Amino acid sequence: MGVIVEQFPLYAQGFLQTLRICLFSAVGALVLGTILAGFRVSPVPPLRMVGSAWVTVFRNTPLAVVLFAVAFGLPELGVNGSYFYFGVIGLTFYTAAFVCEAVRSGINSVSAGQAEAARAIGLTFSQSLSLIVLPQALRTVVPPLGSVIIAMIKNSAIVGAFGVGGDLFANGVQLTSAQGYAAGAVLIGVLLGYLVLTIPGGILLGVLERKVSVAR
Repeated sequence: MGVIVEQFPLYAQGFLQTLRICLFSAVGALVLGTILAGFRVSPVPPLRMVGSAWVTVFRNTPLAVVLFAVAFGLPELGVNGSYFYFGVIGLTFYTAAFVCEAVRSGINSVSAGQAEAARAIGLTFSQSLSLIVLPQALRTVVPPLGSVIIAMIKNSAIVGAFGVGGDLFANGVQLTSAQGYAAGAVLIGVLLGYLVLTIPGGILLGVLERKVSVAR
């Protein structure tokens, strides 16, 4: 445990970098996944095809492959950036597929009469989805979305191994390979860092779930 005390600044730096990766990816995945869920239930066939294709491709592709495809594919298209930038994009794209399916299940749980009533008063599909259906659907998807976000936090370790640098995983590797600390002690510190992210997140989601269940 001495390594955790001695190298606490390095662990703190890694924790903050991992937190940045998770925050940016979570926001991006929630926004993109909700848009894709709207595509999946859209009456426009091309939009449904885009949503279905996205979910099929990203849910059935390993995250490491997605990260390599983003890092080496985007520069070919003229999009350049740091590994942090590419890592966040890859994790966002991958997680958005799971967010999409969670939100879509919530949309399908809303009574069809709600959408019919919205159309009856002249609302368009996008208006009825954003104003009527989604606010009700999001109450039912807090538990699955919570599981997706917690899985995303754990997947951020793969982003770290991919070469972003400065995160918990990368700093743990640095301590064992470059500075010669025992791997077991170093990994305990890395584990504690991830637990600090996941356990409070799970508690917060549990509180939120209870609140929306009462409201429902």
